[in-house]
Amino acid sequence: MNKSDLENLVDIRVSEAQALLNSRNFQGAYYLVGYSLECAFKVCIAKQVQQYDFPNKQLATKSHTHNLNELLGVAGLKQKLTEKENSDLDFKLNWAVAKDWSETSRYECIIEENKAVDLFNAINKPQSGILAWLKTFW
Repeated sequence: MNKSDLENLVDIRVSEAQALLNSRNFQGAYYLVGYSLECAFKVCIAKQVQQYDFPNKQLATKSHTHNLNELLGVAGLKQKLTEKENSDLDFKLNWAVAKDWSETSRYECIIEENKAVDLFNAINKPQSGILAWLKTFW
């Protein structure tokens, strides 16, 4: 898996989540759109790795998590997130929604429509969405 593969996965998972929302399969949509965000953080982390460099074991180990807050730190974006939250209230609200996603949601049988739609929108809004912000660090 490389940076380009992860970028493609982000787009694929967002597209799949949209299709699931459209077909009213909110559980799968919620899980996949959150997973797209996880992959986006991992793109930012992959950008830190230079071809032919000996791998940084600590960076690699810390990257193998699904926790968005931990990935934020590994990607080195905590300060940038704070700056963005301070300058963009809509972004701050979107992060408040997105940060609570967990990979364990794949085991939830009931996820309400509004929860899935809210997460999808928080991640994908063109101006204040988390994904648009993360792409500035790719």
